[in-house]
Amino acid sequence: MNIPLFKIYNDQEDIDNLSKEISSGGYWAVGPKVGEFEDKLADYIGSEYAVTLNSGTSALHALLLAYGIGKGDEVIVPSYTFISTANSPLFVGAKPVFADIEEETYGLDPDSVAEKITDKTKAIIPVHYAGCPARVREIKEIAEDKDILVIEDAAESFGASIDGKNTGTFGDSGILSFCQNKIITTGEGGAVVTDSKEVYEKLMLIRSHGRLESGDYFSSANLFDYVDLGFNWRMSNLTAALGLSQLNKADEIIRLRRKHSEYLSKKIAEVTDEIKIFNPPKAYNHVYQLYSMWANNRDELLDYLSEKGISAKIYFDPVHKSAFYRDKLGYVDKLPVTEKVAKTTITLPMFPELTEEEINYMVDTIDAFYNGD
Repeated sequence: MNIPLFKIYNDQEDIDNLSKEISSGGYWAVGPKVGEFEDKLADYIGSEYAVTLNSGTSALHALLLAYGIGKGDEVIVPSYTFISTANSPLFVGAKPVFADIEEETYGLDPDSVAEKITDKTKAIIPVHYAGCPARVREIKEIAEDKDILVIEDAAESFGASIDGKNTGTFGDSGILSFCQNKIITTGEGGAVVTDSKEVYEKLMLIRSHGRLESGDYFSSANLFDYVDLGFNWRMSNLTAALGLSQLNKADEIIRLRRKHSEYLSKKIAEVTDEIKIFNPPKAYNHVYQLYSMWANNRDELLDYLSEKGISAKIYFDPVHKSAFYRDKLGYVDKLPVTEKVAKTTITLPMFPELTEEEINYMVDTIDAFYNGD
């Protein structure tokens, strides 16, 4: 049996939505579907505004620009994350400062965050790892006392929540990713969600060359003025059309991920105590964008699963240990929990169309590894 790490959940609606826009002969770049997708995103997440961009990385970069973060500023980030979280402060001339994580959510440890704050700290970027909310409420309390921004990296946690409130809405603003392995996907794409009209208006300029948009640039006879420096970070109309049909399936996608993850956790617990299952705090709604777990003999297990056709993976190597941060930037941080977790965590396949047969095969393979064939 061969089980991929992920499969994109798609149906005829995705094909029809995209085909309709392609066959229109126009609006392949900007177009009405972008605004429609943004409105529905904001409504789903529970924010006043949503601004789409061409990637989650662009969304984070643009948001730091919108808040005026730059040279001489510090931004607290986890090291246990995809590298764009840490790189984004560098994009604007600021310095990423690594805080440690805690073992229950794999998100930033509020105590470690508090220790890293200086008079140069302008923002904290908690990451909701694997689809599990971080302790963002505690981090927000710390930040408010110091007048520091909280920018949520909710790239992996679309639809995750704490007490019914969605990730991305606890901080000052949040970012989403629609890369191909995320909860909903447009292939590539991202968004900022925010309640700030000022931030929203700045983002609209930043993503489109600093241009004041007063209509469709490609079909309007009007001249458009450029009032700031910006980038070409727009989401295309084609991409937004796909996003709309994916958004219609979001609740079902999350339901299936949770169902499969609960079954997989139950079965693993029955065959071995060499694995520690992710167990989020009460009232934390984990959406399992990744199915990650702590495992004894992690590296050997990874090789064994690969030999048996199961595409497991390590998410993530600590950013501060990468050659770029270690050798070129000179980072020498000691983050004991991050380093412990990074050495022992493994991610198994998880996607909506995962079958019970495939789950049982993964469990049997894990059983064979720890307990013998």
